[in-house]
Amino acid sequence: MAVINTGLLTKGLRSEFFNRFDGTPVHFGELSTRVVSTSDREDYRWLGTVPKVREWGQGRLAQGLRVESYSIENLKYEATIEVDRDEISDDQTGQIRLRVAELAQRAATHKDFLISQLLVGGETAGNNSYDGASFFNAAHVSGASGNQSNLLTFDADATDAPTVEEFKEALKQAIGSMLGFVDDQGEPMLVSASGLVCVVPPTMLFTANEAISATVAGGGANTLSGIARVISFPWLTDKSKWYLLKTDGILRPFIFQDREPVEFNALAEDSDEGFRREKFLFGVRARYRMAYGYWQFAVRSDFI
Repeated sequence: MAVINTGLLTKGLRSEFFNRFDGTPVHFGELSTRVVSTSDREDYRWLGTVPKVREWGQGRLAQGLRVESYSIENLKYEATIEVDRDEISDDQTGQIRLRVAELAQRAATHKDFLISQLLVGGETAGNNSYDGASFFNAAHVSGASGNQSNLLTFDADATDAPTVEEFKEALKQAIGSMLGFVDDQGEPMLVSASGLVCVVPPTMLFTANEAISATVAGGGANTLSGIARVISFPWLTDKSKWYLLKTDGILRPFIFQDREPVEFNALAEDSDEGFRREKFLFGVRARYRMAYGYWQFAVRSDFI
């Protein structure tokens, strides 16, 4: 992610922000497809429209775009901290630099946070995929697809603490369902169980990792070894729900609509704020949007 340097920052704070921003681990790039935006919104009419290959016959048969459409408006984001001039003058412990470093970390992980909110809200009416149904829905229908569901449940002894074996079986169920999804022409969406990522709440992290580790109790081989990676999002607070995502498709479960990259600006010594109020402002600004992509590449599983 590019960061725009406006030239208004002190050397130490600029370096602190850039280093922290670039060095913060993030996952949005793996879970979403980046689309460069050139307007205030983008219209997507090409989801699920690629025709299958056919015998030449009487010649080419051009097929237009489906009537389904998906419009995504860009949003503007900001975060700003205010620092008193005396605080900078008296700062001997680097506390201001730490605050700027935290600001950089928040800016870097914001897109991961947005994806977590899309996951959590994916069952709610109005949080729709391109087919007009909520992203996680038991009645997805598009063209010749028939009725399809990416909402799964799995019986567990303790809903908020599934066992390793229970997670294994739930993962097998989720993979099987995902491999069975078809597009609007009735063609399989997935041709292989590759690029799979389990996104889990923190309470499920070690259980999920153990479920797909190389060995099982007693030293035997694990048939699920390496089938998926595990990511834990701290913003997922429901201890019974987790998500299986496919991340190596041309279009991924989420769309990162990139309009304007993150800027790091400052109003410091030479600004009106610094002169009149002796307040220095340090902030970030960006325009982008995280939105739903292919629902067929996402399954929600709930231990009940």
